[in-house]
Amino acid sequence: MKTLTVSCGDINGIGPEIIFKSLNEIYKECNSEIILIIPENVFELTSKLVRPEFPFSRFSSSDKRSSGVKILFLEDAEIEIGEPTETSGATAFKSLDKAISLIESGRAEGLVTAPLSKEAFALAGVNYNGHTDLLAERSGTVDYMMTFLSNDFKTGLATVHVPIKEVDSLLTPSLLKSKLDVAVKTLQNDFLINSPKIAVLGLNPHAGENGNIGRKEVEVISPVIEEFKSEADCSISGPFVPDAFFATRKYLEFDFVLSMYHDQALIPFKMINFNSGVNFTAGLPYVRTSPDHGTAFDIAGKGAADESSFTEALIWAEKILANRNEKN
Repeated sequence: MKTLTVSCGDINGIGPEIIFKSLNEIYKECNSEIILIIPENVFELTSKLVRPEFPFSRFSSSDKRSSGVKILFLEDAEIEIGEPTETSGATAFKSLDKAISLIESGRAEGLVTAPLSKEAFALAGVNYNGHTDLLAERSGTVDYMMTFLSNDFKTGLATVHVPIKEVDSLLTPSLLKSKLDVAVKTLQNDFLINSPKIAVLGLNPHAGENGNIGRKEVEVISPVIEEFKSEADCSISGPFVPDAFFATRKYLEFDFVLSMYHDQALIPFKMINFNSGVNFTAGLPYVRTSPDHGTAFDIAGKGAADESSFTEALIWAEKILANRNEKN
């Protein structure tokens, strides 16, 4: 039996609520042991908002693995619903740190993270921009990629949370080769697609129009595609004109789309999969998924949060664990 750890995210956001709602929805179909890491007072408060219909017990490190939900309680934390605070940032980090430690010790194989707040992290003095970089550094992973999953559309980001003016200079041949290598390996190992079809988007309007509207496609993207074709067991095409690519639903012809920057991927992805998309960190030695939305402080504590994306994150984590087990 495999074990998934679940970090509570920012306790002042919708994380605890969507965790409870998701576990209520799928615990009977879940084939993994789940360890939820959360302050006890946050668990109790959330129980008043969303009655836990899933069976649970207190986690002990001496427990043998068994199906069901185990709760690893953190010390109580000050709750200020709807506000990013130093305490909420520190608590989100503690929950994540405990989850990673369970994986590092071999007690768990996967991690599903509830949304955290970068602002709260900063208030708490946690010097990371979010989950992805922290998880990569902690695991010693050099080549990784922020990836988004749905049944019909999988995409990864060549650059992530950087200003648009910096994207062009960051798109080097070595970066693109690294991202394509991660894409091929994760498609083969995590999704069991032996010879994946990958589309690469252009950076500039009209994909540069043969160098007349920017040179990145001619000088970097196209040469990398040609070089990669001869080295990898995959079919790779591009650079595609992004607006036409999505307008004609061409993404349905490919197993994966490599996007050049954040909004180039996330605008179409969220329009297609707003309540069901999943964030996946490709390249890590363990499985990590997350909903593709944030803390939603504005609706926290109201019982109005949609848990669909978190539910899908749990489902995809189990799928990928099963695929890795089959591959190995």
